[in-house]
Amino acid sequence: MADYVCYYNPLAGKGEVDAVKERVSALLADDNITFQSLTELGEQLPAHVEALGPSVKILIAGGDGTLNRFVNAVNCDGLQNEVYLYAAGNGNDFFNDLRAHVKEFYPQKKDLNAEDINENNTLFQINDFIKDLPVVTVNGREYKFINGIGYGIDGYCCEVGDKLKAAGKKVNYTSIAIKGLLFHFKPRNAHVTVDGEEFDFKKVWIAPSMLGCYYGGGMIPTPAQNRKSGEKLSLCVMYGKGKIKTLLLFPKIFKGEHVKKEKMVKVLEGKEITVKFEKPCALQIDGETVPDVTEYTAHI
Repeated sequence: MADYVCYYNPLAGKGEVDAVKERVSALLADDNITFQSLTELGEQLPAHVEALGPSVKILIAGGDGTLNRFVNAVNCDGLQNEVYLYAAGNGNDFFNDLRAHVKEFYPQKKDLNAEDINENNTLFQINDFIKDLPVVTVNGREYKFINGIGYGIDGYCCEVGDKLKAAGKKVNYTSIAIKGLLFHFKPRNAHVTVDGEEFDFKKVWIAPSMLGCYYGGGMIPTPAQNRKSGEKLSLCVMYGKGKIKTLLLFPKIFKGEHVKKEKMVKVLEGKEITVKFEKPCALQIDGETVPDVTEYTAHI
């Protein structure tokens, strides 16, 4: 029998807190579990974690935003507790990355197969994946990130989605992206620097820098990126074409096949990446929106 503290985000996913608690309790039926709301803790989260004994296991129940909040509040590099993830968000891109690479990332668990893993039946220990995280500097502030930074129409979609949520309306990011491509989002020219080498791109639609493969609820902008290596980030620039050709290419990003269109997509790799747009637009960090951004720098 083990002792767990489950930190949950009551706003994650569809806000089905009771259902999440029930599923977690079923998975850990033989253990002692204390549930703690991150909203109630607020800025006391670091102190709460520090007060735990090293034998207490930490379970984070939420999505990418919840995990991002945890790693930015808590010193995970020196954390002695075992940390686990229960995926209870909307996109669960971090979880999907672990699931897709389960044979590589968890070789000790030979019985795990990607097709048998879903959000309701699997806990992943994630200590190795929340240490030494990359940092992005935006508007003078630094943030750690676990998946990637979306800049362009992906940031725009998060910004519009936040407004719809605040108004109590349903959010369909696919619909937002299509309408944005056709009518509302205007591509920007971009100046990019990767480890000192400079590039210029016209009509940039997206320019995410990625630690993992997944973002945006299942998109795979950088299919060759491997978070396990800890050696580099990957930047995907989709650029140069009008709205119709870009709209036809966009669905391929859900399988990572967009990178084959080399006249429209460029993938660059490096330890430090700076992207500067000629005009500001929204940016998202693991799904959390930062409005009116002209430039970001990510480094690992």
